Amino acid sequence: MISVAKVQPGNSWRYYVRGVAFGDGRRPAAASLTDAHEQAGLPPGVWMGLGLAALGLTAGSVVTERQAELLFGEGRHPDADRMERKRVDDGAAPETARRETVLGQPIGEIEQRGQTPLLAFDFVLSLIVLWALGDDHTRQVIERAHERAIATVLRWLENEVAETRWSSGRERAKAPALVVAAFRHFDNRDGFPLLHTHCLIANRAQRPDGSWYALDTRRLLQHVVAAGTLYTLTMTTEVCEELGLATVPREVTPGLRPVMEIAGVDQELIDWSSTRRQRIEDALEGITRKYVAKHGRLPGERGRHGLGWWAAQNTRPEKKAPKRLQQLRAWWRASAILRFGQQHQQPGNGPAPGARR
Repeated sequence: MISVAKVQPGNSWRYYVRGVAFGDGRRPAAASLTDAHEQAGLPPGVWMGLGLAALGLTAGSVVTERQAELLFGEGRHPDADRMERKRVDDGAAPETARRETVLGQPIGEIEQRGQTPLLAFDFVLSLIVLWALGDDHTRQVIERAHERAIATVLRWLENEVAETRWSSGRERAKAPALVVAAFRHFDNRDGFPLLHTHCLIANRAQRPDGSWYALDTRRLLQHVVAAGTLYTLTMTTEVCEELGLATVPREVTPGLRPVMEIAGVDQELIDWSSTRRQRIEDALEGITRKYVAKHGRLPGERGRHGLGWWAAQNTRPEKKAPKRLQQLRAWWRASAILRFGQQHQQPGNGPAPGARR
């Protein structure tokens, strides 16, 4: 499954830097992001993308809170503080030194035109159930497949989709090098299993001449569905090959193409782990009815994604205190057994819990 949201100045980037980076949880006020991650047992965010080389960053290195604030909050180089100090020490004026750390057009200039700057896209790729209730081997296979599927999607976006734009969109060029901060989470806001990774794709890419420009956001959004399909196909193919499982098509929304799921999935078990999804779908139904009443037609594919985002925002519960994965897995297994019986605690014992997109 894939969903997309926009990261913009103001409270939006703070939500990502202080909330998403901490497992969608409420971080202790006095704790640094690194300390909070360690205390909660959460993996730190890591850098991804071929665009890292131009910034002097290394793939897989940890995303610090200040780096995220600079890039996704101010549109500046993730190491702008160090660069700025060095330029001032070399004799540059403070304003000049600061301007040299800005990637592309400064946020202030965009806001002066009455426009809202777009600093990044949050691509969220996720799967459920089989990873949560399987044994250690099953969980490790799925996590590896999840990681490789994300890498495959990002590489595809770089090679086939991403473009920079300038001159009010009249000029475009390929952008085969994205800058991405990836944060992995284990559960949804209800505490139910949802292995997912937030991939914050910076809305800046470097051209061959070294200048930085915004991405062609319309083109990127047009390929969201294809990106989700590629993720699901890549992930489920590897999982099925490794664990000896199979996939089957299932119609989720009448009239739309079916989605692929792991065969043998008990629908009740999927529903058990999808409380958040059900609330979103219920809210989406009401929002869609209002859309049809206003426009006289159903929304298109892109419109459905937009309405889905609003439904998710309108049903978002309060932040929680993150728990370690070991605690979560014990609670998930106990909850599933209490509701469905012993046969549901591991794949292969009765109906096999599966992944869906």
